[in-house]
Amino acid sequence: MKQHRLANWGEMKTFSSQPPSEADQTVRLQIDTATASPSIRISFTDQRLTAHGGMIVWSHFLHQKRFRHHLQAVLPHQPTSPNAYAPTDIALGYLGGILAGADKLSRVAWLQSDPAVAEVLGIEAVPSQSTLSRFFDVFTQRTCNVLAGLHRQAVYALPSHQDGYTLDLDSWALLHEDGHQEGVAVGYTRQGLKPCHRPLIAALAESKLVANYWLRRGDSACVNGAAEFLRQTVTRLPSHIRIRLVRGDAGFGDRSVQDQAEALRLKFIFVAKLTQKVQSFCRHDDAHWQATGIDGVEVQEVELDRPGRRLILVRQRIAQRPEAGGHLLLDLPGYRYQALVTNLPARVSAVDVWRRYHGRADLENRIKELGEQFGIKRLCVENFWGTEALHHLAIAAYNLCVLLQRRLGQLDKCELNTLRWRLFGRAAVWSRKGGKPTLKLAVRGEEQRSWWREILAKLTALPNCHAVGSLQA
Repeated sequence: MKQHRLANWGEMKTFSSQPPSEADQTVRLQIDTATASPSIRISFTDQRLTAHGGMIVWSHFLHQKRFRHHLQAVLPHQPTSPNAYAPTDIALGYLGGILAGADKLSRVAWLQSDPAVAEVLGIEAVPSQSTLSRFFDVFTQRTCNVLAGLHRQAVYALPSHQDGYTLDLDSWALLHEDGHQEGVAVGYTRQGLKPCHRPLIAALAESKLVANYWLRRGDSACVNGAAEFLRQTVTRLPSHIRIRLVRGDAGFGDRSVQDQAEALRLKFIFVAKLTQKVQSFCRHDDAHWQATGIDGVEVQEVELDRPGRRLILVRQRIAQRPEAGGHLLLDLPGYRYQALVTNLPARVSAVDVWRRYHGRADLENRIKELGEQFGIKRLCVENFWGTEALHHLAIAAYNLCVLLQRRLGQLDKCELNTLRWRLFGRAAVWSRKGGKPTLKLAVRGEEQRSWWREILAKLTALPNCHAVGSLQA
């Protein structure tokens, strides 16, 4: 398996000298308004303020999920020094950085400048860049496999589905232009041949939860390890989660992946490559193509040698469906073509096979969100397995955000950027009244305060069917 997947400025310093008095630091800066150019006094305060007070909701949710306990069980090491941070605190600080918008370890460390965020996250301190680098440097293939158990824990929270869940598979390229990290190699990307990693991902379509993730070398073929990845994903799912259908793009259309799916007694729809033989079927005259009732879409079904497997060909007229997916064939202009191989029974019509596959495109949104909002696109360290561990924890943060929204009764999942602006990024004052920790959220107006009261009431109440106002409002 390993062959398939792997062939100090950020330090914050403290000073013992006392800061100058507020009066010494006061300056006046002028600004423009519609009627004048007033000045605003600028000074400093020792009051414990945080720009991320809303993360108390996140911390309480982790407490409810016993996430610290689960995290401790899957982390690879314990501190060797009595002064060292606990591994769980380092990992939780890293997750807090991800939610705050960090996409590099140095940017996670900058949360140290927020004097209350560590207390809001429930950790001893936000780790420095060097502490984070040392932490992720010790990961190995074995410890990454254990860490991936966090995804099983997330999926375990889902209810069983009478009809089963749909498992979507995909691979993509993570570009690393500097190219010196372990496992970065020149591989095919949408921008041509570039230094990259090439991960595999599996997600449950109905819940939008990520069920498994592998990092691979950048020069890996799409199919490398795909059959084993599918087997590992399905066999590690909780027993009450049943898979009714597996979908994947052309990288998973290899016969080895199809055989593995059938060995696991799974129904599948995979994109088939447009080989010369398949293209010959596309050249059939119109008599072979069947109307679907959808303007510009026609299908035909071709018998395969393997009993129980079907080849479905789809052509879409570009003039009527300019947004259509598929491939252009130079000698057959005006259409885009797609081939699907499936073992669904014959009672599922060819057009229904195409429709069932069509929903797999939503996985691209998960990949985009993980890359751009949870930092996976830029999170990378020298050690290959350390990079995979970075990604596993970022995905754990993503899954927890999905489950948090379910806990709050949100019917439509919103992305992390919305959660940051609406929920996590709320300024607050941290104090101890009568020796009791107190967080005062900066919320003005009764309407906004009512919304926050609903959030807090829903979070602390027993789970039920009542929802709060949309986070996207």
